[in-house]
Amino acid sequence: MRFMRVILFFLLLASWSSVSSASVVRVLRFNGVINPVSAEYIGGGILKINSQKSADLIVVMLDTPGGLDTSMRMIVKEILASKIPVAVYVAPSGSRAASAGTFIAMSAHISAMAPGTSQGSAHPVAMGEKMDETMSKKVENDAAAYIKSIAVERGRNAEWAENAVRSSVSLGEQDALKNKVIDFVAKDLDDLLKQAHGRKIKITGGEVTLDTANPSIIYSDMTQRQKALDALSNPTVAYILLMLGFYGLFFELSNPGVILPGVIGGICLVLGFYAMQSLPVNYAALLLLLLGVILFVAELYVPTHGALTVGGVVSLILGGVLLMDSADDFMKVQLAFVIPVAGAMGAVFFLALGYGFFSKSKRRFTGSEGLIGETGVAVSPLNPTGRVEVEGELWSARTDGGEIEKGAKVSVVTKDGPVLVVKRAG
Repeated sequence: MRFMRVILFFLLLASWSSVSSASVVRVLRFNGVINPVSAEYIGGGILKINSQKSADLIVVMLDTPGGLDTSMRMIVKEILASKIPVAVYVAPSGSRAASAGTFIAMSAHISAMAPGTSQGSAHPVAMGEKMDETMSKKVENDAAAYIKSIAVERGRNAEWAENAVRSSVSLGEQDALKNKVIDFVAKDLDDLLKQAHGRKIKITGGEVTLDTANPSIIYSDMTQRQKALDALSNPTVAYILLMLGFYGLFFELSNPGVILPGVIGGICLVLGFYAMQSLPVNYAALLLLLLGVILFVAELYVPTHGALTVGGVVSLILGGVLLMDSADDFMKVQLAFVIPVAGAMGAVFFLALGYGFFSKSKRRFTGSEGLIGETGVAVSPLNPTGRVEVEGELWSARTDGGEIEKGAKVSVVTKDGPVLVVKRAG
């Protein structure tokens, strides 16, 4: 009996030892544009995992069209300095690691791609300002030297990396494998971990052998705050926030004391300007948006019969289309949003103008103006003055069209102070 207890004890000890020694893999999943928020999520996540020593391997599942150079370099720095191996996995199928994403994939200790993915097109573009030929060449040379040094550090194809910057070349997963741009092709995360098992990885301060045969996988997704800030960095969202901000403040200034439009408008403007700090804003287009707002406001005070409103709609459309100064479609405001927003603003102001014209032309039914056109009865002869009864009330009246006898029906022409000016009805 005692012998069986000893055997059971050793079995439990072995089982506990195998569980406690299981490797931990932390997975960061990112799909979007490389911007300050993604730099905080990926770069900050790698830094935090290193400080806590809470993983044996970090996997960054990446799908990006590219983004900001400064944010990309922050991520690359954290990967290069990581004491825990980092695998960048371009996945799932249909994903890409273009532009800034190519630098990130190239810097990883392990670089892998899923079937049906691509990588490359890393030529730098101007973000928010025009570059002359000399400056453009400087930026290109700097980016080429940077990605080439990363490729050499990781033992990858430095020549192709340089061509990806200078000539914007791209590769699918099989060609990337043949050209030694990536380490292997993995159909899914399990396949990636299976192929990574047993690899010797050179890290800062030494070398480690990966044990990913039966790891514990932990997904570390974006926080709600990061998701919200990332959504704000969308060019279309930034455009809508600016429009809401402009018109919120306009309605508050037009109707002081309403409060709510001003508060909402102020918040939207602040959020819009926050979004623009990470976007390639064309300031001429921003002025066009402001001009559109001014034209809409001027229409309320200048009788142009809609000409200024038309100008405002055109300014909003042009400003929205040109707002983001980038050759990449993912950095532009979608035309499908620009036209409805501008059209809705124009429709609101056209309705306001139509209502104003209708109100001016409509007959008044209250006050002194409401008496004009009303029919009454002369209660005394008018020659030219006398008294009339209109709407059950007695009024002093005069006529400019000859004598009107008592009892005759009269029509009110106008009101001169307390006296009604009348004429014979009919």
